[in-house]
Amino acid sequence: MTSTAAFTAPQRKALRGHPIATLIAVSLGLFMVGLDATVVSIANPAIAASLGTSFTQLQWITHAYLLGLAVCLIVGGTLGDRFGRRRVYIVAVIAFAVTSVAIGLVGSAAGVIAFRALQGVSAALLMPQTLSILRATFPREKFGMAVGIWGGVSSVAIAAGPIVGGALVATLGWESIFFINAPIAVITVIVTALVVRESTAGSSTVRFDVPGVILLAIGLAGVVLAIVQSEDWGWGDARTLLVLGGALVVLAVFVLVELRSAHPLLPMSLFREPGFSIGGLAVGANFFALLGVTFFLSLFLMNLRGVEGVVAGIMLLPLSAVSIIASPIGAVLVSRLGTRVTMTVGLALVAVSLVALTPIGVDTPYIAMAIPFVALALGVGLTMTAGADAVVGSAPVHLAGVAGGFQATMLQLGGALGTAVFASVVGAGSARGAADLDLTAALTDELAQGIVPAGLGGEATAVAQDAFLSGLHSAMLVGAGVTAVVAVLAAVLLRTARRHTAQQVVVETVEGSVGSH
Repeated sequence: MTSTAAFTAPQRKALRGHPIATLIAVSLGLFMVGLDATVVSIANPAIAASLGTSFTQLQWITHAYLLGLAVCLIVGGTLGDRFGRRRVYIVAVIAFAVTSVAIGLVGSAAGVIAFRALQGVSAALLMPQTLSILRATFPREKFGMAVGIWGGVSSVAIAAGPIVGGALVATLGWESIFFINAPIAVITVIVTALVVRESTAGSSTVRFDVPGVILLAIGLAGVVLAIVQSEDWGWGDARTLLVLGGALVVLAVFVLVELRSAHPLLPMSLFREPGFSIGGLAVGANFFALLGVTFFLSLFLMNLRGVEGVVAGIMLLPLSAVSIIASPIGAVLVSRLGTRVTMTVGLALVAVSLVALTPIGVDTPYIAMAIPFVALALGVGLTMTAGADAVVGSAPVHLAGVAGGFQATMLQLGGALGTAVFASVVGAGSARGAADLDLTAALTDELAQGIVPAGLGGEATAVAQDAFLSGLHSAMLVGAGVTAVVAVLAAVLLRTARRHTAQQVVVETVEGSVGSH
């Protein structure tokens, strides 16, 4: 008996803090969040049909998650630094699972939106800990390898999302895409409790900028609220102008507070470096285009073309699967050509691919969509790595965590605004194109989701389809215009920065994407 105890105790002790075991623990949580990032877009039509959501509510199911994530990413890293990364990681995994199950059980659009926001907050607490735990576990010379595996796990999860989501929705219902997080979370918590060693940054080095957090949250929420609700209210409506104007005032106050704060959430001095500003703008524009077009491509394929969920997931696979190789390619190009060239080429690819998607219609051959999908994914990957090098690489070492948080926030904010602006353009275009059909408000709302009203004659059906497509094409041109403008800014304003190695760029990309501290 004694000899057995003496044998098992050292084994358990050796397992705690073991690098490979720790990498597996954080990869499990990362896979759960990465999978959730892409399964929801496939489930949107089923959610809308099941809960009877309006177009605005359907948008908020996406926006609520992105906002919760964007607002809390920076503070999420700070909480881990102060209270323990392992502890915060476990709490965040449990919270992500609980909110996921609640989304599937709540049974109302308002409830889904509320729990999606809380799910986003949970993800914001979880993501920064994954990299911080790896940094505290792996020696410097092996950290790049760990980060490479981290990125591979994330890419595989994102690529698997559309197919997994389509299969689950078709067989078990849309609720199952959220329920699946529960068993993954249970395994993650058990493994983490057994193998991950606790680490902190020391309470004396961590400060909370509470006014900054509150002001930034209110400002970002107000901007997105105004854009999303403009679909119902109209851009010239007093409510839209009041909310948008108020949000901009709050963001202006945030800047003033940050300038005076001894421990600012976001030091304004960072913006003096062109790479930081342009890099953040590029990341925002990148995901403005990506999330906007992804949201509507799912509606286009499943509602307008009548494609089944699994098939739609396979058709969208190039958008996510190419990301597995796009970031490494981007890292090599940044190391050899520099940030400016890579970022400009990446954004230009995004713009060109969106223009190439504008002719798509009900009968468009898949190959005509697949090629732009590949170009879009490649452009997004190049822009992401170049943006990371510009933002994180431009910041002083002691502010690298803040720079990563800024980039991650721009990523999520760009995605939220992209979905909102695309929806506004698609909604307006659909309503304008179908004006002669005298549709009710509810049917017009459905048309903006690609759902053609039943009972229309052949000619009226074609008019309705063209109305949605006209709005979708206009939205893609808006996305192309935004990314093209930022590409020009990058080409003109970015200086030829020092070239980091490909491994350094990979590390910076991960730090930027999770807002690490």
